[in-house]
Amino acid sequence: MWVFMWDKNKPMPKKAKELSALSVAKIKGNGRHAVGGVNGLHLRIVNDSRAWVLRVVVGQRFDENGKQQLHRRDIGLGSYPEVSLAEARAKAHEMKAQIRNGNDPIKQKQDQLQALRIQKLRNRTFRECAQIVIANKSRELKNQKHIAQWSTTLETYIYPILGDRVIGSINKVDIAKVLEPIWAEKNETAKRIRGRIETIFDYAKAMEYFVGDNPAEWKGNLEPILGNLKQISRPHPSLPYDQVAEFVQHLRQKDSISPKALEFAILTACRSGEIFGAKWQEIDFESKVWTIPKERMKADKEHRVPLSQEAITLLKSIKSYTQPQDFIFPAPRGGGMLSDMSLTALIKRMHEQKLKENGLGYIDPKQNRVITTHGFRSTFRDWSADKTDYPREVCEHVLAHKLPDEVEAAYLRGAYLEKRKALMADWAEFCSTHFLLDSIR
Repeated sequence: MWVFMWDKNKPMPKKAKELSALSVAKIKGNGRHAVGGVNGLHLRIVNDSRAWVLRVVVGQRFDENGKQQLHRRDIGLGSYPEVSLAEARAKAHEMKAQIRNGNDPIKQKQDQLQALRIQKLRNRTFRECAQIVIANKSRELKNQKHIAQWSTTLETYIYPILGDRVIGSINKVDIAKVLEPIWAEKNETAKRIRGRIETIFDYAKAMEYFVGDNPAEWKGNLEPILGNLKQISRPHPSLPYDQVAEFVQHLRQKDSISPKALEFAILTACRSGEIFGAKWQEIDFESKVWTIPKERMKADKEHRVPLSQEAITLLKSIKSYTQPQDFIFPAPRGGGMLSDMSLTALIKRMHEQKLKENGLGYIDPKQNRVITTHGFRSTFRDWSADKTDYPREVCEHVLAHKLPDEVEAAYLRGAYLEKRKALMADWAEFCSTHFLLDSIR
């Protein structure tokens, strides 16, 4: 307990005369000026600065040798005349009462500031912690593709929902809700993301930004919520190709960036991650080719995508309101990378709208499941096999599938580019006009 007292061998300090407010206002000269009313209360003047200071003595009862330990402290009570004489005396009385009760006001304030500093550290967001972990990983991992995958998967699936959340406020239910939409459809990707989230929480725990068990741990935390899946390869639900033009017509009635991204994915037959990461500098409008760097490709090889006139027109329709250095399809908020969930939500809304109109919606009839963005790649492949005479290798290379012979693959990337351009032009025409022709008939 803290006490204040004077050494018995020293004379008690002389009690200062209690000054009036008028007398205090007339005080001049640098230094401390006792104003009375409360022992130790002074008006401190330094040039044009005037402030109230309470000088007190606090001390622990005895040290290890049994000797009284005293400490003289100055406690600031505010500026004069903003704090009046009466208010300064009231504050001084309150401080002395705290000291009599065993408290040290200065130490209390220091403790409060320290607590605020700790709390500020604990207010680190998931994104801030993830960025530090990724920076650390970039020093550990030699494969630049793996480093890029850390950033890409978090930006696509996690940041849109948890990125700006204080990491200490995130629990296992929050993580499960983020992973659940892709747990069945993209199980391998989801499992990798879960492991990355767990690593980020390990860092947060080590830095004391997060307290408690790691919420991204599999056993005991996420396993009971998400459950294990049988390792069965199941195709993504896809729309029959004779319905794709109707879907595109419906899609073109939507006016936002997500419908544009989804239509571009359909017209190019590319993966959603390749679409989300697309940047303007990758587009050659003159040759009508989109070059995707190998870092964003599943096969770790640069991929040249021939663009139909419909795809070029779509890009030009949005080019005017995005910056040259930006993503082509930026997220509505913040301008970052668009997420898979935004397209999933868009398809779900379109399905529900169509369901009310015809009782069918947009369903894969083989699986009786709502279609997915990735499923349009299967739609394209079925159409190209059933309705065109293009060689299988050309169709497979459009999808950036690995070809059996590396020499043949290199040859196809160059010599068959014109054939792929023709194929994608036919596909775009089918997507745009097939529904209208059927309507006329």
